[in-house]
Amino acid sequence: MKKQLAVLAIISAIALSGCAGNSDSAFNSSNNGQSGHSSGADHSGMNHSGSGEVPEGLQEAANPKFKVGSEATIAADHMEGMNGAKATIAGAYSTIVYTVSYTPTTGGEKVTDHKWVIHEEIKDAGDALLEPGTAVVLQADHMEGMDGAEAVIDSAEQTVVYMVDYKAPNGEQVTNHKWVTESELIS
Repeated sequence: MKKQLAVLAIISAIALSGCAGNSDSAFNSSNNGQSGHSSGADHSGMNHSGSGEVPEGLQEAANPKFKVGSEATIAADHMEGMNGAKATIAGAYSTIVYTVSYTPTTGGEKVTDHKWVIHEEIKDAGDALLEPGTAVVLQADHMEGMDGAEAVIDSAEQTVVYMVDYKAPNGEQVTNHKWVTESELIS
């Protein structure tokens, strides 16, 4: 019994360390993007690594500040241990990024100011930037219960987003993490 409790405690600690919550909801289109990933939810369902597949219609950036294969330092705290990590750029894309608030389709607490969902991950987004307050349906699987969830746009910004590989402090090798914005990377 003690052994089972110890294993359960370790698994819980690992799961809860996935994403650090931050209740800073003052982020808007004029913010430099340095506030936290999202608040109001357990981020143990966060998919840290991805397949490398990108949504249909996403365009590679013509002249990104950080070229694919180059290295940069992450200056963002979407997840615990991400801030300050050395990253290798796996992809660079020109798009609109959004912070969104939504209730997971799997139930649970509302997620607020989730960073980042890109324009191509929003159902029937059209071509124009979606304004804060717009109700949308997500087509992203960054977190459990995100795909198909009804959401509200909190902020929007036209920028270059990056898919990155990095090593977390716990030794986990994160590959194809989606997304980090250009303002969240340092040379």
